[in-house]
Amino acid sequence: MKFTDGYWLLRDGVKAFHPAEAHHITSDSDSLTVLAPVRRIEKKSDAMAGPVVTVRCSSPMPDVIAVEITHFEGVQPRGPELEIGSSGTAAVDVSVDDREAVLTSGSLSVRFTRGDAWRMDFLAGGRVLTGSGANAMAVLEADGRPYVREQLDLGVGQHVYGLGERFGPLVRNGQSVDIWNADGGTSSEQAYKNVPFYLTDAGYGVFVHHSGKVSYEVASEATSRVQFSVAGQSLRYFVVHGPTPRDILRRYTALTGRPARLPAWSYGLWLSTSFVTDYDEDTVSSFIDGMAERDIPLSVFHFDCFWMREYQWCDFTWDERAFPDPPGMLKRLKDRGLKICLWINPYISQHSPLFAEARENGYLLRRPDGDVWQWDLWQPGLAIVDFTDPAACAWFAEKLDALLDMGVDCFKTDFGERIPLDVVYFDGSDPERMHNHYAHLYNQVVFDLLERRRGRGEAVLFARAASAGTQSFPVHWSGDGEATFEGMAQSLRGGLSLGLSGFGYWSHDIGGFIGLPDAAVFKRWIAFGLLSSHSRLHGGGSYRVPWAFDEESVDVLRDFSRLKMRLMPYLGRIAEEAHAEGLPMMRPMILEFPDDPSCAYLDTQYMLGDSLLVAPVFSADGNVRYYVPEGRWTGLLSGQSVTGPRWVDERHGFDSLPLLVRPGTVLPVGAVDDRPDYDYAAGVVLRVYSPPETMRATTRIVTPGGELSAAFTVERSGGRLRVMADRPVADWAVLLVGEPAPSSIEGATPEHLTDGTLLRALPDALTITVGE
Repeated sequence: MKFTDGYWLLRDGVKAFHPAEAHHITSDSDSLTVLAPVRRIEKKSDAMAGPVVTVRCSSPMPDVIAVEITHFEGVQPRGPELEIGSSGTAAVDVSVDDREAVLTSGSLSVRFTRGDAWRMDFLAGGRVLTGSGANAMAVLEADGRPYVREQLDLGVGQHVYGLGERFGPLVRNGQSVDIWNADGGTSSEQAYKNVPFYLTDAGYGVFVHHSGKVSYEVASEATSRVQFSVAGQSLRYFVVHGPTPRDILRRYTALTGRPARLPAWSYGLWLSTSFVTDYDEDTVSSFIDGMAERDIPLSVFHFDCFWMREYQWCDFTWDERAFPDPPGMLKRLKDRGLKICLWINPYISQHSPLFAEARENGYLLRRPDGDVWQWDLWQPGLAIVDFTDPAACAWFAEKLDALLDMGVDCFKTDFGERIPLDVVYFDGSDPERMHNHYAHLYNQVVFDLLERRRGRGEAVLFARAASAGTQSFPVHWSGDGEATFEGMAQSLRGGLSLGLSGFGYWSHDIGGFIGLPDAAVFKRWIAFGLLSSHSRLHGGGSYRVPWAFDEESVDVLRDFSRLKMRLMPYLGRIAEEAHAEGLPMMRPMILEFPDDPSCAYLDTQYMLGDSLLVAPVFSADGNVRYYVPEGRWTGLLSGQSVTGPRWVDERHGFDSLPLLVRPGTVLPVGAVDDRPDYDYAAGVVLRVYSPPETMRATTRIVTPGGELSAAFTVERSGGRLRVMADRPVADWAVLLVGEPAPSSIEGATPEHLTDGTLLRALPDALTITVGE
């Protein structure tokens, strides 16, 4: 929200009051409180008039400082608010003297300067990260409503990222962003997943602890500042120190929640019936048979909306006309090794048999006059489940529980963005604060049920809407994208932005949702989709089986599906990083290369984990331009090397794309290519790429449950390369990629292959002389 008219003036209807000095400072063992009048106090009578802004600083955890700005303190608390993952306070050092007041948490400090001007700075390592100076912090009145605003300094050449899944340019500088969930597709400024957290490449991030609407002006209204504002009498935010972007994400997700560990089967290929299509058990069987006949591994089958009867969404009852024997059908599918996903949403049509039950029990959102809130958008006469009511949550979960008993494994939790304001919640929650947070409660109810029934590490959703903290209930997909190359690029930008907002896993509709992709778009999207954390074939009004496009699509899907399965020893490790550290599996280049200025704006390529560079091809003719950071990188598919830093122009067939391995990588490649859940260590091949003259690297292989299966250490000193397993592993091997044939080998017999020298290893170790 903009309050000013240029640099000098306020907009009509706006009054603004800014702290003028740190007049009165008090402290205790865990906080620092500053009373900041909006005028200089030179004589006692100056203290007679207000406002006075109260700024209180504390720390919930090391290297994180909370700032609470308050005007009137008599306002009743307005919930909900996300519960932060901390006991509430961390050990801090507080010092106050005649010149300044400082609170320090870990390596991060906040400093208030006494004197004739207002100044609050955040420092680390003796360097000012950002701060709030003259006319930055404010309490305001706009059109008769109170607001609180903060503006934090943004230095020259510094970039801002995050604020949820946004589909425009990755760098937020120059953008106006409202944190307000909306069902707006992937082609507009609206977003399904709004998160009031931004990350900078200047050593810090900022999280606004407010569940309602937060308005950002990112180097826009004030071009040297990031502005954020909320309606009301107070504003609370956290400054999160890094210094690296990875460190910032680790601390932010420790504060707001880490993504849950996911079952290994979820990383396989998901196939959907698509949205408004006609289908029955015969249709479903034909799809699954077709995939098997074409040797395409399939892990999950998803039934979209019309598994239920029209007009009755949601009644959680199979349409008996198309599915006369749901338990039998599900058993037949599961006997083929498939997991089953069902589409649901939190809306109950008045034509659903459940509507009367929910209405009579008070499980639906009501208008202030007591009527059930309803409208005709999406489903005629739909109403919305009130997830602030524990009884409504139990009722909703009970309906899903019966489906789990039937053999269903997971749910696609669609919708949850269009949540009205003219409603009354069971627990008295403020409707404005609940608008975004509703998606969090909705997904939590379903995820908690799955964890109770399936156990931790076995629960998975396919969710669309989210807010801060909802990363704890994965997976999330991008929503309704256009079936074009532009739509493909929009989806990628959204996923990278979401990853910089604390979400570890992300997916999208291969081929796009809106419209029918041509075969070129579909095939290029397949490669991108199978090199994403989760991979689903889904569309709007058409089936998305590959043979519906052309036979080459079948080949492309088979090849990239099997490639992903072979990469599971590597993907399993970076998935564990998502769960344990909050790092996204799909990483913007800036996350891995924060010191490379060429990476700051890159949003058409990404790192899959820390070792694989992926540059999707956004053209039918295969022309692609991408950036390679420093070092000798090697194409995983081609075996060709390229030395950066440099830009590269290439042309790729539909069976290829730039997929480069970072120099110094030891990439574990699995022995199984038809399923994602297998023993990743057995038969693993450690592909060694461009090892430096001196190195020591440990490659951890984790089980699908996150336990250590094996660890391999690679040491190089000059011409000697030694590879050691920490325990006996069946049939493991080492492939020296693109290196000259070793002059001597202890512990293995070499096989000379096209892309390098393969060494079948003994149970414990082998030593290689790679050059003298």
